[in-house]
Amino acid sequence: MPGRAMRVATALKAKGGDEFAKPGSIIEIKFVKGESLSLTASRLLALMILTAGGDAWEDKSHRIRKADIRRGHKGNERITDMLQELHRTLFAVDDRSWRGKKATLLFSLISRSREETEEDGGEAGWIEWEFTPDARKLIQASETYAVLNRQAVLGFRSNYALKLYELGALRLHRRQATWKGDMQALRAALGIPPEVYTDFAQLRRKVLEKAKAEIDQLAHFRVEWREIRQGRTVAELEFRFEPKGAPEVIETVDELDRHSAGRQVRREGTVETVAVGQGAIPAPRKVIANGRPEEKSFPTGSLRFGHDDLVSIGRQHGGGWDVDLIADGFRGYMGERLEKLRGVKMVAAWKGFCEGWFNRRGRP
Repeated sequence: MPGRAMRVATALKAKGGDEFAKPGSIIEIKFVKGESLSLTASRLLALMILTAGGDAWEDKSHRIRKADIRRGHKGNERITDMLQELHRTLFAVDDRSWRGKKATLLFSLISRSREETEEDGGEAGWIEWEFTPDARKLIQASETYAVLNRQAVLGFRSNYALKLYELGALRLHRRQATWKGDMQALRAALGIPPEVYTDFAQLRRKVLEKAKAEIDQLAHFRVEWREIRQGRTVAELEFRFEPKGAPEVIETVDELDRHSAGRQVRREGTVETVAVGQGAIPAPRKVIANGRPEEKSFPTGSLRFGHDDLVSIGRQHGGGWDVDLIADGFRGYMGERLEKLRGVKMVAAWKGFCEGWFNRRGRP
């Protein structure tokens, strides 16, 4: 039987949309010393897990269009490079030997793959792959998972930011939404080579500050860290992940809808704003509710009558609090702004508020 991660992955894939579940066992997997995945290979792995969904643990082949990977790049050379990188990168997990002794198991995530080399018009190409038995065993057994956003994953420009985003999403709904470790553990978690950024001031500037800036802009949560020192040396770091409030979630949804060009200057606050005519305003995004495209506002009455999708979000992210109680808090918090919320933005704001409610109050 598959664990909770695969059951959630099945539900999210059936629902449709940009959210998918990545097993915690894969997020927390260790790289062999001196190895890590590049940003492009990490993205490809995320797309593979999204595509496989709840079937990732099964002994079967999975397929994805090259056009879904390229994101506008005309050539396929990078896809070939990414596949080869996934094949040759080794991962390590703690295990037991045949004698019952502590041991380290080394393995790859991908056993074999096929890439079509004959295409018709550049859009018909596919790749096909299978996860290794060791990878499938980890995926099947995983009871923890992170709900990731496809647009956010593809939007990160730093591999370290992507890894920290996955770690944060994995811990966001735990009683203590934190990650703590020494410098060796940090390097292992983010895949930072031992010979890179040996000075902590440089690591802070080149890795941590850049990762925080990207996560705060693209993720549905914020990240902060605390430096724990022994004398003048930073011995440990503690990261805290906190859900965004509803207005911030709406800003994040807007940012993910924008073109990535100009994202850095928007993040740094140096972009100029330009007024446009009413005709240039994009059409509202639609959400999928009960399998049907639907444009909806937040209901005024109880959510328990005809709003199963919103009830489900409240139950999943509200920490066991009464859904209608959270809804009353949401209406009061949003005020007049609630009238303008529709579709994806409304759902994202509701989810973010539920997460924040639980984060502030704990379980009832």
